Amino acid sequence: MRVFVTGATGYIGGSVADLLLRSGHQVEGLVRSEAKARELERRGIAPVLGTLDDAVLLTARARAADAVVNAADSDHRGAVEALVEGLAGTGRALVHTSGSSIVSTDARGSATEEVFTEDIVAPGSTWRPVEEKTARVALDRFVLDAAGSGVRSVVLCNSLVYGHGRGMARDSVQVPVLARQARASGTVRYIEEGRNIWSTVHVDDMADLYLRALTDAPAGSFHFVENGEASFADISASLATAFGLGPAQPWDTDTAVAHWGHELALCVLASNSRVRGTATALGWRPAHPSVLEWIEKDMDLDCPIGSGT
Repeated sequence: MRVFVTGATGYIGGSVADLLLRSGHQVEGLVRSEAKARELERRGIAPVLGTLDDAVLLTARARAADAVVNAADSDHRGAVEALVEGLAGTGRALVHTSGSSIVSTDARGSATEEVFTEDIVAPGSTWRPVEEKTARVALDRFVLDAAGSGVRSVVLCNSLVYGHGRGMARDSVQVPVLARQARASGTVRYIEEGRNIWSTVHVDDMADLYLRALTDAPAGSFHFVENGEASFADISASLATAFGLGPAQPWDTDTAVAHWGHELALCVLASNSRVRGTATALGWRPAHPSVLEWIEKDMDLDCPIGSGT
């Protein structure tokens, strides 16, 4: 199968592209620069020079491919519309990447009992996302509706992804952000009580689900990609153990926002995002350790601890 991948130089898309290659598929990857194109070629991926704004190019590459993975930008509607146009009427797969921040709220380090299921995007659902995620959810639903245009459309809504990427980008977002702050300061930090919880998934298990979705998921499928959950206080404690530091310490909200910025601090590191998915119906069987075990046993601690703030 020849698969066109947007985001092939990124953490998610690069890991998916690597597994596609190792599984015997041909991969084309969208890339913006000649330097990155050469690196993709070195990895066995055929580079396609362009950007997400090149609608004509995206439509043409989607039409020529056996399947498409969109892992570059969960919010770029123009790119998704171009990919759907290229696949319309073919019955071929479009696997679109979303993220479980669509259900996150401003919890400021407090816990929630609320757990979301995939029914939130079902026809007739009365659930509404927070204002910041309205456009993303609308785009997810646009992808799902493409099933009515002859596209085998699938939305994979990733939770907190951990593990080292298999492509050009090694690191994800949440855990590396906490680790970098700890390396610089010598103290791991969480926000307020740190009792806020995110569902999690290992990057290799995530990539495996993308392959299963490409071949087996029915048109119009939506799956949360998750395999367990952890609070940020527990994640921070595991980082402190891995680095051999003293106990993790809280930051008040204002300090955290000043260091990480409003969106990262409040919408990610201090929020809850608890979800449950049904991807096991595709034969998906996650095989990797929990995020806490991965941090303590398998995370590459390649940067020295510093004395900054």
